[in-house]
Amino acid sequence: MAKPLEFATLLGTNALFSGLGPEALAAIARLCQMRKLPAGQTLFVKGDPGDALYGVRRGQIRIETGTPSGERMTIEMFGAGDVFGEIAVLDGRPRTADAVAQEDCELFVLPRAEFLKTLEQDGRLAIRIIELLCGRLRSTNERTEEMMFLPLSVRLARRLAALVADFGAELQITQDELAGLVGVTRESVNRQLQEWRASGIVELGRGRIRVDVQRLADTDHKA
Repeated sequence: MAKPLEFATLLGTNALFSGLGPEALAAIARLCQMRKLPAGQTLFVKGDPGDALYGVRRGQIRIETGTPSGERMTIEMFGAGDVFGEIAVLDGRPRTADAVAQEDCELFVLPRAEFLKTLEQDGRLAIRIIELLCGRLRSTNERTEEMMFLPLSVRLARRLAALVADFGAELQITQDELAGLVGVTRESVNRQLQEWRASGIVELGRGRIRVDVQRLADTDHKA
């Protein structure tokens, strides 16, 4: 099991906690617990209590939502060093979506009660939380603007580029999940990916997409 020092190091590389100083990071790390989550297992579902803040030490977490009829849509993907679950932790209301392990994961877990005490004691962390939430809101606004004004090829290229920056050129993601991230149908994503495959921009496999980053960037610039 990871030692508190490992937690402190991981926290220090995250934008939410960086800059707090070694003593504050060590204090927060001592409150964290480790949890392992096998691929495909659900961490929490919509409506569950927002009783903890989570961070990814290793692996990928998929945030998704769905309809009673069984349709699913991927909202976000989190990888090593990412923090998530902050909305329900801060307002105390139920989770707004499901969180599922995309692959085998190791997570750090910071219980809500301890986290709120830390916020009360350290104004710097409270400011970081505000900055994080503002960043998420800006990202949502940008994606809404892209959906309204940009063609699918540009939106998909930018989303793939962001995923590659986080997870590398070999992406473990289905076309359904990618469609959810871009806000279109799987068929639309498939048509565009097939065009890019013919041009050598991507290689497609079962639940896998390999991206030629430079050619993808050229596609965005030409659009």
